[in-house]
Amino acid sequence: MRILMATPRFYPEMGGVETHVFQVGKRLVAQGHSVTVLTTDRSRQQPVDEVFNGIRVHRVPAWPRNSDFYFAPGIYREIMKRPWDILHIQSYHTFVAPFAMLAAIRARKPFVLTFHGGGHSSRLRHSVRILQRFILRPLLARAKKLIAVAHFEIGMFSSELNLPVERFVLIPNGAELPPVKRQPAPRSEKEAMITSVGRLERYKGHQRVIAALPYILKQKPDARLWIAGSGPYEGELKTLAGELGVQDRVEIRAVAPEAREQFAEELSRSSLFVLFSEYETHPLAALEAISLGCPALVADTSGLRELAENGLAKSLPLTCTDEQLAEGMIAQLDHPLPQKAVKLPSWDDCANGLLALYQGIVEKCAS
Repeated sequence: MRILMATPRFYPEMGGVETHVFQVGKRLVAQGHSVTVLTTDRSRQQPVDEVFNGIRVHRVPAWPRNSDFYFAPGIYREIMKRPWDILHIQSYHTFVAPFAMLAAIRARKPFVLTFHGGGHSSRLRHSVRILQRFILRPLLARAKKLIAVAHFEIGMFSSELNLPVERFVLIPNGAELPPVKRQPAPRSEKEAMITSVGRLERYKGHQRVIAALPYILKQKPDARLWIAGSGPYEGELKTLAGELGVQDRVEIRAVAPEAREQFAEELSRSSLFVLFSEYETHPLAALEAISLGCPALVADTSGLRELAENGLAKSLPLTCTDEQLAEGMIAQLDHPLPQKAVKLPSWDDCANGLLALYQGIVEKCAS
């Protein structure tokens, strides 16, 4: 089967959608299918065409260079001229999605779309998501299926878009990491390694963890914070750490996307995982940490709330003070939630679920 995926960004840029496309794409390739990722390049520095782990990648220019609107009319042209059996559009937040949907409709070929939820560092941009989905509704209604990665999305989007729940399908992201070969050395009670994972954007909440660190250091003077990610907010995070006098306790360092073994090993050394993001649909990083047995503290919002409701993490409201956040983190360090035996979805599950969906749609369209 010839599978075309349209996504605003792809590796080497990092994020949840990029990870989803890579993990699913390489598994579909391994099963003998042709996978092409059609994406954008604002920098004009990435190769136009390359093969990444068997996935064909084609990049088109996007404007403006210093924003994430991703106005990329080349997406439409490439979809119209390329041979494909099914188009999978990844996320709806930029102009990539409407260009891709219009091209698929004009080509009279089937397409599906995964919402990938998503927050934004701009409060205005985040607040207009509902209006954005409403404007896109005529195009979304033409999709063969709309894919949710978390339970709460189905009811929310079905109600907002006035589309029957039967139009939606739940296919969660994977949450497994490679086995850790070396067990982490035991840490002293005061030597706490706190980890916050995610792209360096304001809405991801890394700054909240930095702001709580001075309060934590009063009780745990050897505590350290690792912020695992890269992105445009790095300068502000470093400035904040300097202003609070904790720069020597904060490390901001991303792990290469393909270095999954290294990431798993480093994450397994964490005493506490914190994700105080304003919005997460299916919090992949948190699930990965939990799968390694790492205690987790999350914001009581969106898909993160489901983790707390299922007893996998503790949660605090976004409105809590920095001191209250620190108290919650210390409580999880000293008295973590008992680990629950839970089967987390794998990337194999995700890829197989998508493949079954693709095949059903293609066969129905051919009959």
